[in-house]
Amino acid sequence: MINILKGFGMDIVAYDAFPNPNLGLEYVTLDELYARADVISIHCPLMPATRHMIDKDAIAKMKDGVIFINVARGGLVDSEALADAVEAGKFRGVGMDVCEKEHEYFFEDRSNLKEHDKTLSRLLASDKVVISGHQAFLTEEALEQMALITMDNAKAFLEGAELVNEVK
Repeated sequence: MINILKGFGMDIVAYDAFPNPNLGLEYVTLDELYARADVISIHCPLMPATRHMIDKDAIAKMKDGVIFINVARGGLVDSEALADAVEAGKFRGVGMDVCEKEHEYFFEDRSNLKEHDKTLSRLLASDKVVISGHQAFLTEEALEQMALITMDNAKAFLEGAELVNEVK
């Protein structure tokens, strides 16, 4: 993502709990990032410490007219706070291929549901919001890597070798 954004001539500031000094980035605090960035794109795992890291308080610290992108995990964003801010005109645009309750609405035909998530409906009603089902894994390269890793894991297991991807 960094290389793509640099290709558009953007200056990059970043926040990372584990900064990589070899990337040549300007690392800042989250509060400074919120205040400075014209585009905020989040790429981190969902853990108890990051759940709803984008909430009402974080959004209030962002510039008016910011573009917000979430391609990581839906639970990183408090959807209700996001919908409130979208309706208040805080964002120039919002793009997400994840949302908090995506498993309830994506990946299968749910058109027969009588009850719909009101917050998701609010977000989808805005012309400033684009939401797609989480499809990052659905590329030729990603699927090939998944198959290769799975085969390598099976081979290592059968040969009694170290299981480098074992989850305990």
